[in-house]
Amino acid sequence: MRYFSILAFVFLSLTTFGQQKETTADKDRRAILLILKQQTADWTAGRVERFMNAYWRSDSLTFVGKAGITYGYKATLANYKKRYPSRAAMGKLKFDILQIDFPAPNLAYVIGAYHLTRPQVGNANGHFTLLWRKIRGQWLIVSDHSSQD
Repeated sequence: MRYFSILAFVFLSLTTFGQQKETTADKDRRAILLILKQQTADWTAGRVERFMNAYWRSDSLTFVGKAGITYGYKATLANYKKRYPSRAAMGKLKFDILQIDFPAPNLAYVIGAYHLTRPQVGNANGHFTLLWRKIRGQWLIVSDHSSQD
């Protein structure tokens, strides 16, 4: 009986040790991926304002694209609306996330590719780098650098 008790203790200790708790980085990674998933759904549904919920509502937001640097949430939203004036222009959005790093507890660096399927106006593809900051417990994009292939 004593031998069985020791074996049971060792087995339970090993299985408990093998189960790792979800780290903060894992939780943050999952939170960011959920936001990106929601963004693709909002974009594909033609909801630009809801797509922009992932962005920092600040004049300090930066967006870098082929037209240069845009500063501020309102200007970035206006650019999206101007460049994608219809559902046909918006198309169906898909992200491929290539890398997520956390250089600091409240910062995330995301590299990915985007694919816009737009049968009526032509498809568009490109890459992006997003700098996220955790502000008041919420992950928000504070800088977006997107380029079209």
